[in-house]
Amino acid sequence: MAAEEGQVIVCHTLQAWNEQLQLCNQSKKLVVVDFTASWCGPCRFIAPFLAELAKKFPSVTFLKVDVDELKDVAADWAVEAMPTFMFLREGKILDKVVGAKKDELQQTVLKHMAASTTTSA
Repeated sequence: MAAEEGQVIVCHTLQAWNEQLQLCNQSKKLVVVDFTASWCGPCRFIAPFLAELAKKFPSVTFLKVDVDELKDVAADWAVEAMPTFMFLREGKILDKVVGAKKDELQQTVLKHMAASTTTSA
């Protein structure tokens, strides 16, 4: 399953999640993982905005995980509230935003995109 630029990739199975994570780790790109739930109102509210960000920032990979479909993944990543957005690069957690906070979400994407274009000492 190839990552499509400019869209949010939904991982419905553990295999799909592991494949995407492996691809993302190899690509060294910024990855934003949206831990969501179908019953979560704020998750539904932020979903169109996340899709907008995916279109606006095609150099970033956006993944979506339903915590009810992939309970083990949510537990492994210590997700306690929805939505939770994890920011990763090469398998390492760089940052986290909890809640449907559009401004904070976009600013965090921009912050870590900028960090990837500069070499840190």
